[in-house]
Amino acid sequence: MRIINGKLLTMEGEVFENGYVDFENGKITAFGDASAAPAYDGEVIDAEGGYITPGFIECHCHIGVSEESIRWEGNDTNESTDPWTPHLRGIDAIYPYDKAFKLAVNAGITSACTGPGSGNVIGGQLAAIKLYGTDPDEMVIKAPAAMKMAFGENPKGYFQRMKKSPATRMATAAILREALFKTQQYLRKKEKGDDVFDMKLEAMIPVLKGEIPAHMHAHRADDILTAMRIAKEFGIKYNIIHTSDAALVKEQLKKNNVEFCMGPTLGVSTKPETKNKTFASYSEVQQYGCTMAITTDHPVLAIETLPVCAMMAIKNGMDEMEALKAITINAAKVANIDERVGSIKVGKDADIIIFDGNPMEIATKTKAVFIDGKKIK
Repeated sequence: MRIINGKLLTMEGEVFENGYVDFENGKITAFGDASAAPAYDGEVIDAEGGYITPGFIECHCHIGVSEESIRWEGNDTNESTDPWTPHLRGIDAIYPYDKAFKLAVNAGITSACTGPGSGNVIGGQLAAIKLYGTDPDEMVIKAPAAMKMAFGENPKGYFQRMKKSPATRMATAAILREALFKTQQYLRKKEKGDDVFDMKLEAMIPVLKGEIPAHMHAHRADDILTAMRIAKEFGIKYNIIHTSDAALVKEQLKKNNVEFCMGPTLGVSTKPETKNKTFASYSEVQQYGCTMAITTDHPVLAIETLPVCAMMAIKNGMDEMEALKAITINAAKVANIDERVGSIKVGKDADIIIFDGNPMEIATKTKAVFIDGKKIK
């Protein structure tokens, strides 16, 4: 299949005013300027002068794990009976019939990293999925894609109410360190050939080995710095999630080459640790040279507002192309799936959107959505 006659934004640094994209068997096979396109006798889709982009990506959320239009019965985000539950797998709670999936696709969002919430110090494994399908196993891009960890008010609040630890930020950090120390000891025993098995520690091994990153929930500046401190102590890969105070610690984020996401920012601050959240911070950290993505943290914000959040960032001074990166290639990096999605590149998945105009303008409509080369909308 070939898409023609649109402004092609590759998110790899190339823009073609009159571009084309070829794809077959679910993969991108060619792209570029239409004047240089080879002869083609397959099915052709006319973008009619609109924009062609990679699918948008929600880099960290709870779609399908916390369902819409339902109460506790459909909310599986937090196993708040134990402060560390790394053996929980987000994929086991994904309900693909949740209406949020269709709403996301209609907005041009084709992939998301979803899973446990931030009630626990270690919540469990996130799964990166395509947002179309009826079987989570067939929707998976990568599982596990990351391990959820949390700092700040959420784990404190959950367990303090039950008169359990952690009741302080110090205890949150101590519990995480203990889990990582135990994993180190456990791995040494396994490498020596000892006959040991611990499901929690088995789940932590990919984190310790750097095979998957930790997604570290942290809004406030001190929590962001604690997350970075512990990650450096153990040499683990990590991303900081939410970062309401990112502008206060932008030097540290830049110095350590941290890839992080900001949000949910649309709407009012609902708790003390998010009091500094503002779309003005997006421009400040972006202009400082930080690599950032944008998140709705669905269902905190409806997932279909992801492009609206990028528009708000632009309105508050963020560069338009950088805002698009924040919901495409940078989001793919935070979700640990940039080898598959996030840009128009030969060999990547054919997750492609056709818009009738600039996707960063509020009146623009989604004309067509392709996921793995299949026309969904």
